[in-house]
Amino acid sequence: MGLTNSSTGMGAVDSALVIRREAPTDRVIALAGNPNVGKSTLFNALTGMNQHTGNWPGKTVTNAQGCCQRGEKGYVLVDLPGTYSLMAHSAEEEVARNFICFGDPDAAAVVCDATCLERNLNLVLQTLELSPRVVVCVNLMDEAKRKGIHVDLKLLSERLGVPVVGTVARKKKSLDTLLDALDRVAEGEAPTPLTVRYPQRIEKAIAALTPLFPGRWAEKLNPRWLALKLLEGDEAILREAFAYLGGEEERGALEEAVEAEREELAQWGFGEERFRDLLVSAIVSTAERLCRGVVTQAGSGYSPTDRRLDRLLTSKRTGYPIMLALVAMVFWLTIVGANYPSQLLSNILFWVQDRLTELFALLHAPDWLHGALVLGVYRVLAWVVSVMLPPMAIFFPLFTLLEDAGYLPRIAYNLDKPFKACRACGKQALTMCMGFGCNAAGIVGCRIIDSPRERLLAILTNSFVPCNGRFPTLIAILTMFFVGSAGGWKASALSALLLTGIILLGVGLTLAFTRLLSATALKGEPSSFTLELPPYRKPQVGKVIVRSIFDRTLFVLGRAAAVAAPAGLLIWIMANVTVGEATLLSHCAAFLDPFARWMGLDGVILMAFILGFPANEIVVPIILMAYLSQGSLLELASLTEMKTLFIENGWTWVTAVNVMLFSLMHWPCSTTLITIHKETGSWKWTALAAALPTAAGVAVCIAFTALVRMAGG
Repeated sequence: MGLTNSSTGMGAVDSALVIRREAPTDRVIALAGNPNVGKSTLFNALTGMNQHTGNWPGKTVTNAQGCCQRGEKGYVLVDLPGTYSLMAHSAEEEVARNFICFGDPDAAAVVCDATCLERNLNLVLQTLELSPRVVVCVNLMDEAKRKGIHVDLKLLSERLGVPVVGTVARKKKSLDTLLDALDRVAEGEAPTPLTVRYPQRIEKAIAALTPLFPGRWAEKLNPRWLALKLLEGDEAILREAFAYLGGEEERGALEEAVEAEREELAQWGFGEERFRDLLVSAIVSTAERLCRGVVTQAGSGYSPTDRRLDRLLTSKRTGYPIMLALVAMVFWLTIVGANYPSQLLSNILFWVQDRLTELFALLHAPDWLHGALVLGVYRVLAWVVSVMLPPMAIFFPLFTLLEDAGYLPRIAYNLDKPFKACRACGKQALTMCMGFGCNAAGIVGCRIIDSPRERLLAILTNSFVPCNGRFPTLIAILTMFFVGSAGGWKASALSALLLTGIILLGVGLTLAFTRLLSATALKGEPSSFTLELPPYRKPQVGKVIVRSIFDRTLFVLGRAAAVAAPAGLLIWIMANVTVGEATLLSHCAAFLDPFARWMGLDGVILMAFILGFPANEIVVPIILMAYLSQGSLLELASLTEMKTLFIENGWTWVTAVNVMLFSLMHWPCSTTLITIHKETGSWKWTALAAALPTAAGVAVCIAFTALVRMAGG
């Protein structure tokens, strides 16, 4: 969240937070923690299905709120973005920090991983600087026990000065102690937490500034922490504090005092960069001291099975082959598994179309109205849903299962060096993998990248990997021209292997254009980041399926449907409105034909890609509609009939290759471009995201066609 430029005063802040309380007495609890500590599992266990999600006002970071009832007491849990720090170097860190500062939570629960507590305490100490009303939740106690790790919770609580409880988020009974501690902190006197001590010169500057803050601020913000942030050079926090708490008349004197203290620190060699290093160093060393005697460990603490798996999955010799094999298997399961539900869904939706046709006939509606609404809007919408939904409903759960099991961070580890060589962030590997399911979902996933430059690199190049919407076209052409349409498991396996080869080409293009942008429009050096390899866990299959369908599949499908409906009307108009003796579609295809021939295509194919802008799934149906001079989308009974029709209209193996190349490299679909604009807030970057793959696709098709002609093909 955070205050936007247009939000001023208390009312603006309160409305921006949009905390939904079931009752006025409900307690608002902020749930913070590092990634991969089981925070979301704990949130889901407490709230069940009583939750909703959205974006923080002014940010693209997703928030989740949920209700939890315990007897007569109600809680509103706000699941903050997973972050390693609250220093506001990324949107996630700023959201977490600002909610604790300005969201008026009654208490904050910081979730830690019992198997790596020392590192997690860095976030705990930063949270304690913001607010004393904190409960430390040491989660994954079962995994710690399995690894021979013992955590003395009572001693840690004494050292921190706040309640510390141990939990196993998957076991709901273990969460009662957490709620009891939150009750005590929210309703009783605030604890007196440990204070992190900094070098003497910094402590002197803090002491000089703290008396200058308006007295009423101390009720909401810790003056000591606020002084630290101002000395660090965080001007945004001061603007937000004045907007939230008022006191503009005292601003000038405070800013002058801050500037004077910063100048004095600089004279002593405490420049901005060194100042931040000292802050981090003090927090890390404090966390180390806290853990002495608190955490004891028998053995290495790392499972021998996990070590063997990591040697297998992350080594240079076996990591990449296994990764490719898993990708091929996921695509094979998606290809084979989507056929049957897709056909069933298609039958249902087109049965509804027939009933709509009967209704229009019964009402004596004019043919043009029936054509526009039923054969245009509804038919295209039904086509997109029936072709798009089943593959996504299979791919996203499979992808999420790999994520839940702990394998996706290993993929990021394997691909970190190639992306570093392109001056990008290794996290881009994860967002690229998400793009295989849907490029729009991959774009949203780019939020995990802290650096704005590297986040833009990932967004602009995500469309070079083919999404599920392009699979039907690629698979159909591969099967017709390079595999054979006889069917069987061998044909589907070969299709999956060839599709994997095309995907590798997309990965190569992603790396190439990432490197190009890093050297031109988005110059810069790659930033470092903490890549955590979480322990392997047994996936929660039921929750994974529900989460992936509701959070990803239906989200993407909803956006696609919103654009597919009006596009269906446009396609019907193009195919049915005539000028002279030809339809608008024929005129446009004839106009594009000369340029398309340079690309090894024809005008109909290029026009189909343009009209397929709402969803890539309808490109082939549009081609069939144009070749057969029909007024609405249609499909043929078999791939053999389709291949015959294509050959009759001049297709060769060169045409098939160019169609696949252009399918891999052309403008993103409407859903993806809408998402890019929402994430970047810029039409300039959105236009560049469309232009890059399109220019590459046109250039590659022209070059390939020219080479074949030169070779006499």
